[in-house]
Amino acid sequence: MEPSPGLMVTPPGLVVTPPGVMEAPPGYGSGSRDALHLPSDDDDDEMVDIAGATLDFSATDDVPPLSSGDFEEYSSSSSSSRAAGMNGSGPSKLVDPLEDLLPGLGTYEDFNTIDWVREKSKDRDRHREITNKSRQSTVALLHSISDAFSGWLLMLLVGLMSGALAGGIDIAAHWLTDLKGGVCLVGFWFNHEHCCWTSNETTFQERDRCPQWQSWAELITGTAEGPFPYIVNYLMYIFWALLFAFLAVTLVRAFAPYACGSGIPEIKTILSGFIIRGYLGKWTLIIKTITLVLAVSSGLSLGKEGPLVHVACCCANILCHLFTKYRKNEAKRREVLSAAAAVGVSVAFGAPIGGVLFSLEEVSYYFPLKTLWRSFFAALVAAFTLRSINPFGNSRLVLFYVEFHAPWHLVELGPFILLGIFGGLWGALFIKANIAWCRIRKSSRLGHYPVIEVLVVAAVTAVIAYPNSYTRMSGAELISELFNDCSLLDSSQLCGYKQPVNMSETAAGNSLADRPAGEGLLTALWQLALALIFKMLITVITFGMKVPSGLFIPSMAVGAIAGRLLGVGMEQLAYYNHDWFVFKGWCTPGADCITPGLYAMVGAAACLGGVTRMTVSLVVIMFELTGGLEYIVPLMAATMTSKWVADAFGREGIYEAHIRLNGYPFLEPKEEFGHSSLAVDVMRPRRGDSALAVLTQEGMTLGEVETLVESTRYSGFPVVVSQESQRLVGFVLRRDLLISIDNARKRQDGIVSASQVVFTEHTPAQPPEGPPPLRLRAIMDLSPFTVTDHTPMDITVDIFRKLGLRQCLVTHNGRLLGIITKKDVLKHMAQIAHRDPDSILFN
Repeated sequence: MEPSPGLMVTPPGLVVTPPGVMEAPPGYGSGSRDALHLPSDDDDDEMVDIAGATLDFSATDDVPPLSSGDFEEYSSSSSSSRAAGMNGSGPSKLVDPLEDLLPGLGTYEDFNTIDWVREKSKDRDRHREITNKSRQSTVALLHSISDAFSGWLLMLLVGLMSGALAGGIDIAAHWLTDLKGGVCLVGFWFNHEHCCWTSNETTFQERDRCPQWQSWAELITGTAEGPFPYIVNYLMYIFWALLFAFLAVTLVRAFAPYACGSGIPEIKTILSGFIIRGYLGKWTLIIKTITLVLAVSSGLSLGKEGPLVHVACCCANILCHLFTKYRKNEAKRREVLSAAAAVGVSVAFGAPIGGVLFSLEEVSYYFPLKTLWRSFFAALVAAFTLRSINPFGNSRLVLFYVEFHAPWHLVELGPFILLGIFGGLWGALFIKANIAWCRIRKSSRLGHYPVIEVLVVAAVTAVIAYPNSYTRMSGAELISELFNDCSLLDSSQLCGYKQPVNMSETAAGNSLADRPAGEGLLTALWQLALALIFKMLITVITFGMKVPSGLFIPSMAVGAIAGRLLGVGMEQLAYYNHDWFVFKGWCTPGADCITPGLYAMVGAAACLGGVTRMTVSLVVIMFELTGGLEYIVPLMAATMTSKWVADAFGREGIYEAHIRLNGYPFLEPKEEFGHSSLAVDVMRPRRGDSALAVLTQEGMTLGEVETLVESTRYSGFPVVVSQESQRLVGFVLRRDLLISIDNARKRQDGIVSASQVVFTEHTPAQPPEGPPPLRLRAIMDLSPFTVTDHTPMDITVDIFRKLGLRQCLVTHNGRLLGIITKKDVLKHMAQIAHRDPDSILFN
């Protein structure tokens, strides 16, 4: 039996119930509100292991603690008659939780699922009250206008704060990355590019060399050439990489364990209604911002784009506390977080529209039209802020902004689809390999030594990466290099073609005609091939470590390398065989037929799509990155092919796979339920289980109610007419029941264990000498969601998904039979998919 209203995770030390039975935390069994263990600012002892890291739930940024006195008023749906107070007859003081605002009434425990229906009902009642009052006075009208405007003001603040933080992260990461190679003599705070901007001594072939910038070998040995300076630079590169990685993992472990990883799986879970206190708190924001810079600068195969979504959501959650409407309503707060996810992608890629579509397609669980508009506005503000900061000094929002204008031809759709197939295969392989590695990390001793793991991976990465210039550079610089189309002014090794004898062979404009590969290009190709193998292997191990780690840049880098290799191959094929049937008519000698940079772009989109299963938003993001309208069709073809191929091996993207790995209670909206089971097959209690624990609407004493609460660990109780009839009246949450009973004992005269507890609208007749009754109708949900015992489970699952339910009661001809919780649904779906149903728990 599990009459639990939501999903609650059991920290270490709690007794774990059999599968399907939900228990409340210690202290819930007591009738005193003091026994409710709540996180507070002074409580640093309660720790829980999430995804292998030791996490402190003492942070209270997500939901205020009971002790703060800052709680939402428990208001009811207008359709129900919950306005009845909690009072007794006789001379005792009347107590009404709705008027006296019992602290904590209507709020949620940590690791619980919010009640979407109740939260939306509360917001409608609040809005209706403000609208009615606005007609009565000018002050109330101004309050109504400010309430309507507060959402847009909040979006403005989120955009400004996120854009500013993203600009700072970009600048700091660029500087620290260059610091591994050398230092600027005129100012150590300048990165390599800025240091050489003012120099008049740079040459075309060695544009990165200037007297103001010196490598560590030049500073230590006085010379830049030779084997010894190379070894010095090599060792300094490894030293800085290890230092940055050590600082990152140490800060995360010591101050904010929630700052590790990408953050997107947890953001998706939170947006679905789950509460993880402190995950979007101020400490997480500060540490994630600092350690993200360090992790990216260390040279590890990770990106900052995914963690920027987490950073933006932290900003939104903190700013929500400035506005009562969002601070006191969990559903409204999640609308803001959905918009913040769009902001994160907007500042990560300089793609405001792609960010909005990413939030809609990939992250959000509930995305009304109003949230779409506000997401668009917030993404616009964030992109404008980032553009004002101009972190890369190129008046662009990203480092790898390029513009292609060479046309593509229908014959090239074949190679583009091949890249899509490669991206799908790589995505499916990466997900399986990474999840397998993460399982090893969680189940072996490796997970107990996160600092050593990070240092070892950082050392291996640095040692292997340094000799190859394409792995030594940062992921964003590598993608920029691969996207680049060779022109007359390029000195890149990738543009190491044999020069034409007659310059009239060059195509129109600044681009060059297809030319035979030179020695420089051949060297670059085998270096890229080695870089491809290295990136594919090291990213599997890196993603999921205890440092902030995004997956967008490494996935795009793998695809861009594969695409560039294929693009150069196609270019050489066309050059030497322009008389072939497939090239006739559009690829003549001296023409610029093939653009290898375009192939890199398509490959990047294909691999990212294979890993994340994004489609529409990915195409728009890539389009905004490149500014090339004419390449939408190749991008769409590769992305769609990638998704189809990857889905053939498993429908889960990397984020859904990590959600399932960590046991988060997330009901995937994309997953189809194809079984023919009924609600009666899933509900609790089942045959052989003890009877359903219920409260009666009258006839139970306070002592009996407290005994029932103390003897069970269920998070809620159905209320029935009587034990005999089992006719359903409503549902009451354990948390609200305990708070109300404790408050009545302290504030209402005459309430003793012999007092009658009544949930009826009218108080029944009491003995003349008896104690006053305790009326608790105000805390009862009079309209709990119910299904009949013969309701198909596919319909029940849809109800849970679309209404965001925590529990649903099962009836037969009006009689209560049992209860289905969200956890029951998840366990049932896991059993059908032949997975371990007990994995639907927080590890």
